[in-house]
Amino acid sequence: MLAILGLSGTELIIVLVAILVLFGAKRIPEFAKGLGKGINEFKKASREVTDEINNPANESVAPAPKSPPANTTPQSAPTETKVV
Repeated sequence: MLAILGLSGTELIIVLVAILVLFGAKRIPEFAKGLGKGINEFKKASREVTDEINNPANESVAPAPKSPPANTTPQSAPTETKVV
């Protein structure tokens, strides 16, 4: 019943004790919390990608307005000078 990843119950307990000795009781919850956040972020990103792939027609890109930038002044036509 405890056969996880092909390990028997005794082997699994030995691995868990080794992890506890190596990292300490205070660090293991921090690792688990970071792992949980990473898994949730991955699920969120994969859900967003699949939603974007499945519903591409819902998002329409509006063309940008064709107005000049606000800080420019209109330029006058160049004047011609005649050399005699």
